[in-house]
Amino acid sequence: MRVGLVGYGDSGRSFHVPLLRAAGAEVAVVATRDAVRSAAVRSDLPGARVVPDLDALLGLGGSAVDVVVLASPSGAHAEQALACVAAGLAVVVDKPLAVDAAQAQRVVEAAEAAGTVLTTFQNRRHSDEHRTLRRLLERGEVGRPYRFERRWERWRPVPKQRWRENAPADQGGGLLLDLGSHVVDAAVDLFGPVSAVYAELAARTTPSEDDAVLALTHAGGVRSHLAVGSLVGAPGPRTRLLGTAGAYVVTDFEGEPAAFGGFADAPRCTGWVVAGAERRPVPTAPGEPADFYRAVAAAVRAGDPTAVPVPPRESLHVARVLDAARASASELRVVRLPEADPAP
Repeated sequence: MRVGLVGYGDSGRSFHVPLLRAAGAEVAVVATRDAVRSAAVRSDLPGARVVPDLDALLGLGGSAVDVVVLASPSGAHAEQALACVAAGLAVVVDKPLAVDAAQAQRVVEAAEAAGTVLTTFQNRRHSDEHRTLRRLLERGEVGRPYRFERRWERWRPVPKQRWRENAPADQGGGLLLDLGSHVVDAAVDLFGPVSAVYAELAARTTPSEDDAVLALTHAGGVRSHLAVGSLVGAPGPRTRLLGTAGAYVVTDFEGEPAAFGGFADAPRCTGWVVAGAERRPVPTAPGEPADFYRAVAAAVRAGDPTAVPVPPRESLHVARVLDAARASASELRVVRLPEADPAP
């Protein structure tokens, strides 16, 4: 699979390129007009062609790349994705698909009308934690689940100087669209569409939200309590799933200190099943994050828009949930969504 990558910042260089390489894909073209990043491309990917922007990449035609990966700022995603669809190229959009549901719907409907392969880079669906949790649910190891908690919390009182922290929400800035897209997508993937949303949002150190708490009611009955924040001196447990036969707990996450201890490390395990005083480590489910791009490659080879790892309608549903969270926080009320499956 030959890839045209748009953007070579933290996302493109640190996340997409390693996973693309691990999946056996060739990064054939990189679009960036930044001189320092262009030099980094030539050092990291000596066989790749460097062009200044997406228009130049699309001008090379379908013979140059099989799929375009948008690792650009979120505010540009919808317009760029529509351009890729119009050019007849498969496209992977880094999350979020768009900054709001209206833009996301335009992209999804355009791809459906054109029969174009479109998916969103929700790479966390292929993390050790998510794969293990999905298998645990399939096996019913905690009984009937009724509450899912997911936190992405960190202590960063001085924001980084980059677009994610400095851009307004309508241009993709803030944690609700960034980390919030991940945690909402995880809940939707595991427990299905959301019928009601309550949220509390705040911008404490950045122009857009850096503190968000969401309570989701899924159409199937499970409730998800989700939190993302940059000003959290004592991060809580990364994941806690409560069920009628016990709980699944992941205490820490990617080196962030967790104020929730008492669990010893267990090799080749991810998280613990707990029932009162009983606790046992859970073996990590097979797979790896690069499986995302292996699935993309299979969908592109088959020309099958339905074979993508993240269905576009699920990303549209996530966008609607995030829009509802903003409305809920602004109006101090529960916002109800149609209890319909996100698939067409």
